[in-house]
Amino acid sequence: TMDRFPVRLILLCFISFCASSYATKRVSSNIYVDIYSFHINSTVTSRYAITVITSRVANRLNSSKEIHFQVKIPKNAFISKFKLTTEGKTYDGVVKQKEEAQQQYSQAVSRGESAGMVSSVGRTLEDFKTSVTVAAFSKVTFELTYEELLKRRLGKYQLLINAQPMQPVIDVYIQESPGISFLKVEGELATHELGSAQTTTIFDKEHMMVNFYPTREQQTMCKRCSENGLSGDLLIIYDVIRPKPSGELQASNGYFVHYFAPTDIQRIPKNVVFVIDKSGSMRGQKIIQTRLAMLKILGDLTGDDYFGLITFDSQVQDWKPELLQATERNLDEAKTFVNMIKARGGKMYQNSALLQRQCFWAPNKALCIFNISKNSPTGETNPESIQASVKSAIQGKFPLYCLGFGFDVSFNFLEKMALENNGVARRIYEDSDADLQLQGFFEEIATPLLTDVQMNYVGAENVTQASFTQYYNGSEIVVAGQITDNSLETFQTEVIKHNNVTYQDSVSIIDFTDVLPEDENFIQRLWAYLTVKQLLDRHDHEKEMVRKKALYLSLKYKFVTPLTSMVVTKPQEEQTQVAHKPSEEESKHGESPCF
Repeated sequence: TMDRFPVRLILLCFISFCASSYATKRVSSNIYVDIYSFHINSTVTSRYAITVITSRVANRLNSSKEIHFQVKIPKNAFISKFKLTTEGKTYDGVVKQKEEAQQQYSQAVSRGESAGMVSSVGRTLEDFKTSVTVAAFSKVTFELTYEELLKRRLGKYQLLINAQPMQPVIDVYIQESPGISFLKVEGELATHELGSAQTTTIFDKEHMMVNFYPTREQQTMCKRCSENGLSGDLLIIYDVIRPKPSGELQASNGYFVHYFAPTDIQRIPKNVVFVIDKSGSMRGQKIIQTRLAMLKILGDLTGDDYFGLITFDSQVQDWKPELLQATERNLDEAKTFVNMIKARGGKMYQNSALLQRQCFWAPNKALCIFNISKNSPTGETNPESIQASVKSAIQGKFPLYCLGFGFDVSFNFLEKMALENNGVARRIYEDSDADLQLQGFFEEIATPLLTDVQMNYVGAENVTQASFTQYYNGSEIVVAGQITDNSLETFQTEVIKHNNVTYQDSVSIIDFTDVLPEDENFIQRLWAYLTVKQLLDRHDHEKEMVRKKALYLSLKYKFVTPLTSMVVTKPQEEQTQVAHKPSEEESKHGESPCF
């Protein structure tokens, strides 16, 4: 008999946004400042994307002029290079430990320079902006490079490129050795009016290119256009062919990467509990959107799933005292219950008794959940105590997922609690599509295929995360590491599930020859990127050691991460600027965290 999948827990809570006075300024048309070239070039090799943005600007005035450079990059990306070239000299951004960069920034402020942090956090993008004074009748070139590992969600990868009103030229080259199963272009810029500006070239099943070359006239005719040009996102969406259930293995220069996404598996029935905040902060559109999302999610449950509902404000209300099977009758009753949920004015319930009350509610005693807010909580409010209680109750038996509305929420707390319990925290943005955001998150975890997956690699070390509580349909497990046994003629992989060998593969080292010479280091950089990401997500007793390792790799590979900053150097007597990686606790426009 197939084991029932451990309980899926989703916490829906809302705390209001922080106000922000920031407004993005478009580049005003100025015949004396000519952006005569703006090029976005992205190369994707086996899901690892390296994007270079190059802007060339000329000052046509007979006096010096301050020239601005502002671009938006994906939130999951790490900036790895920035350089500024003017009057024949190139000034490189230097990645330093955050404290060292901050000291340089503070010294610039003390000298009376208008130094400033040059980043902000948004829903899917972050800002990078800087400026330089350009001499009369001179030119300046800005070049920014960022890197990211594309994550597979709902059966597809998505490369997000943002174009500002600057006469853009976009080239995207994709190389996938197993072959590309489909490729399409979507987004705000993929409109009928701009259709002739975009071309897709298929060299063969492994190599494809997308070009986007809008004319100046086209840039003023589309829905996302203004007199200054177009502004919006271009999405390159694709997936790859998967010829072997054991996955895809690549290696180069002593590093390997293993992509594992089997589809020949029957889905596992799941237990899922929805915990819905109905305190006063959820009044209005928030509770309406939550109801809409819940009705859709309930409709997507299948007959072999079990589910439960909990609502809370100053009190806790169980829909039923136990989990019920997702039969048509039970789902109809649950939808009636959801439609009656209304936000009240009570304080949000914050007491560890909720944890103890519910942790024996699900079958096999596998349910624990809790959250924290800023709304004058009652009971246990110490974050570390709550996190310890949750972790102790769950004992690694099932993942915990936490969703928090808006920016006035202790997202670090939610994130740490989720990560410590093999889950994910996701911020829900208070926009008109908040209900779709909730639905989309649930869809990602709605179809479990494997549990307790262990990936083993003979002759390797410094391997990234290799144990996974669950694998979902439409997602992908990615593991990278270093091959340390140079005498190996074959490199072996083994995927084990519940102590039973499920997948094995053995590949000749000689076969690792299909990586192009110019891309031979991408696997090493992918390994470094994935290692740093996972180290930054860890919250354990070895925190200092983990931090040092993440900092070492960030500096070695010149990644701008939460532990490092990039000092943007400029011509003498100009301001010093420091680019840093914003956290989710900062407002979406880069202001101080809303604590």
